[in-house]
Amino acid sequence: MASTFAPAPLKAARLYVLDAFGIGEPTAVGIVGDISHRKNGSSYHLGAPQLRDDSYSIVESSRDRHGLSDAASALDIGKFTLVRGGKTHTLRTFSVWLVRQCEAGTDDTRDIREVIYSPDGKTVKRWDRLGRRSTGDSSHLEHTHISYFRDSENHDKTALFRRYIREIEGDVMTPAQEAKLDKALALLGQMPKAVWDHEEQDPVDPKLMRRTGGDMRMLDKRARDRHAALLAAITGVDVDEQAVAASVLAGLTPERIAAAIPGDLAQAVVDELHARTARSAE
Repeated sequence: MASTFAPAPLKAARLYVLDAFGIGEPTAVGIVGDISHRKNGSSYHLGAPQLRDDSYSIVESSRDRHGLSDAASALDIGKFTLVRGGKTHTLRTFSVWLVRQCEAGTDDTRDIREVIYSPDGKTVKRWDRLGRRSTGDSSHLEHTHISYFRDSENHDKTALFRRYIREIEGDVMTPAQEAKLDKALALLGQMPKAVWDHEEQDPVDPKLMRRTGGDMRMLDKRARDRHAALLAAITGVDVDEQAVAASVLAGLTPERIAAAIPGDLAQAVVDELHARTARSAE
């Protein structure tokens, strides 16, 4: 008889959470349902062979009906404690953060159907994207349950947890801002040499920078000084944003670009790059 299996993206997310969240007990982060789940026959921890036909994890969403397979589609996360920058982060604070991301509709939460959690260790709450359910049993005082729509079986599940770790470690750039960074870097790579201060220096290669993680040794020696400020921006160095805004308007040197890319000014930089690239091509 066929049984439920753990798909690769969930297994990767589980391993990342165990390591990055400092959870020493492997059974504290789970994917495939146990005997109690199988008896009930309705959980996202189960695949098609072990589900009742009327399971809520099938019938309430077309994404689940169309994506149904033998794969489990849920992740349970147990208790942990992380201290970063003098602040303590726990399963409860993570769960509250997670629900806020779901409510905000961030790109890396769009495959999440529901989160069952406790914000205080006393009350169990349930965030449901479909608005169908609002409660959970007392076992969720000890762990947080995340259900994913079944049609996301092969979608990445790790990005959200990586972003959480980046944020508590002080890198608060949002996915939207990261996308703007990538767009700005791609435009830089396409810009004519005349836009740069010194014609003999090649525009930065964004693919090389991403691939090498900003390893200066991989870049041409002539361009190192010119690229250093841009690399600093990518790694999240703080800047004076008012001075940056004035610099971008005054001229588009790499240093000014580097200072302007972080945070809310990213879109302004992209727009300015578009305009200057167009003028240079005339």
